[in-house]
Amino acid sequence: MTDLVNYQLSDGIATIVISNGKANALNHEVFDALNQALDRAEEDKAVVILTGQPGIFSGGYDLKEMQKGPKEASALVSTGSRLTRRLAAFPLPVIGACSGHAIAKGAFILLSVDHRIGIEGSFKLGLNEVAIGMTMHHAGIEIARHRLAPAHFYRSVINAEIYSPEGAVEAGFLDEVVAPEHLMARANELAQQFRKLNMRAHRQTKLKAKAEYLTLLDRCIEKDNESLGLSG
Repeated sequence: MTDLVNYQLSDGIATIVISNGKANALNHEVFDALNQALDRAEEDKAVVILTGQPGIFSGGYDLKEMQKGPKEASALVSTGSRLTRRLAAFPLPVIGACSGHAIAKGAFILLSVDHRIGIEGSFKLGLNEVAIGMTMHHAGIEIARHRLAPAHFYRSVINAEIYSPEGAVEAGFLDEVVAPEHLMARANELAQQFRKLNMRAHRQTKLKAKAEYLTLLDRCIEKDNESLGLSG
């Protein structure tokens, strides 16, 4: 792949590692590389483990890109929304191995994959958009509503509450928490379990279960693009 995203295939499992600076920032180059890695995983018919660097899954969008201007910020948000939509409908199981902090778009990625493993430690997970002066976009609101526990949807989206890994399990950002040294072993153990699924049934059930949500997400991405002047 690229220096930003590494792809390793072993025993029917594709491990995709994001590696972009100390915040693991997400920009157009990272999203392009992630989409290429997902293309390869589909070709390889592999269960996916998506992870970051030690201590950081992702701190969200690249602030350098976001600060260039409204149009540039909007274009990056649109690209990010399309990636999370792809993850939500991905034809093979996707495991998020959250290697530390997951903030803003990093947390939205966790809300879009099939199973999420976090690690113990003083890590922060959540949606800080409102705290840093960003009005939450339509797609983000629905991604959060789809996966967060109802009591935590309001606390997270509107109050920008940030969670510990254990709190993130209760809220719905994670499914389980393990010791840091066990993260990839647990992810691989789960991936081997998922490999035993009937992939056609997995894909079709995922699409059936999420049909209304995916249609809503498409509408929201369109609405965000219109309000940000990106449609057409």
